[in-house]
Amino acid sequence: MITDTKNVLGEKLGVCCTSPMTGFYRNGCCETGPQDMGNHVVCAQVTQEFLAYTKSQGNDLSTPVPMYDFPGLKPGDKWCLCASRWHEAWQDGMAPPVVLSATHEAALKYIPLEVLQEYAVDG
Repeated sequence: MITDTKNVLGEKLGVCCTSPMTGFYRNGCCETGPQDMGNHVVCAQVTQEFLAYTKSQGNDLSTPVPMYDFPGLKPGDKWCLCASRWHEAWQDGMAPPVVLSATHEAALKYIPLEVLQEYAVDG
């Protein structure tokens, strides 16, 4: 689970969401590692606009996929997004809010802290 992993604020990484269970490792946290090619490190609170946007980009997060025990996301759900997808959505004016306390420090390789802070739903 979480060890000494840090968030974008330099504090201990918090839990993003456990219902639905998120994270590359499906432990509720936006932790990353060598196997996580997508860098699922941004804890976002998805919106209807973002769900429609990401679906139009080929990543449908709203349709359930029972085979993978994925319930499908609805507006208000929190989910660990790929940093590059969040950045792309931001550039297109469709970025969802973020939970800074649960966003992994690795996100800062892709997105400036000031930008994340503009979209923060916490702190």
